[in-house]
Amino acid sequence: MTTALITGSTAGIGAAFARRLAADGHNLVLVARDTQRLREQATELHDRHGIEAEVLTADLAEDKGIEAVAARLGDRKNPVDLLVNNAGFGNKGRYLEVPMADELRMLKVHCEAVLRLTSAATEAMRERGRGGVVNVASVAAFVPRGTYGASKAWVVQFTQGAARDLAGSGVRLMALCPGFVRTEFHQRAGMGTDNIPNWMWLDADKLVAAALHDLARGKTVSIPDPRYKALMGAAKLVPRGMLGGLTSKTGRKYGPQ
Repeated sequence: MTTALITGSTAGIGAAFARRLAADGHNLVLVARDTQRLREQATELHDRHGIEAEVLTADLAEDKGIEAVAARLGDRKNPVDLLVNNAGFGNKGRYLEVPMADELRMLKVHCEAVLRLTSAATEAMRERGRGGVVNVASVAAFVPRGTYGASKAWVVQFTQGAARDLAGSGVRLMALCPGFVRTEFHQRAGMGTDNIPNWMWLDADKLVAAALHDLARGKTVSIPDPRYKALMGAAKLVPRGMLGGLTSKTGRKYGPQ
């Protein structure tokens, strides 16, 4: 049986990956900050699917947390075959309204942790000649919209570049770019969602199924829904200056309240 490590596994997209991979027979390493929730999740997935689920409590905004997860990814005796870098969060407010400490914490989780964990995982995977990494980004990566979008744009560019460098090694890397997904993400950031149209919401379980399909096909970027693929295609036709104004207005309409 293969093993998948998922960061931010106890809610949202991370929990959907855990459910799907456990149902497919993968053993899991579940990573999040809340030990109690991790233990409950591990027990449920073990009892339901008969898989082994390790619990690793770690805060990826701290060096100690990143180092603990990187060490597990580098364990050659108990290898990890699939890494899902899903941990992340949003800050409520425009640029200069968010405290610098919060901005830096976001970059630590979205960029530094992704770099260090991907590197730890792929080094071991390249030695074995097989493995995969899914780095969860966002469609916000493709529009000029604040620090969150900028951090996710870094994830996309980094993942594509690393995938090229590792081509032919047996290691696959893919950036997953969803739109609005019904998770705890907005609630934790204090963002209102009542004014987001129903058609813009995605189902986390369907999203994960599409993402794993795209990973198996060798894609390096996955936008796992026709609605958002159409929106991102249209965005490419709009001049960057105009797009910046449009996304700023959209952010005020559909973003934090």
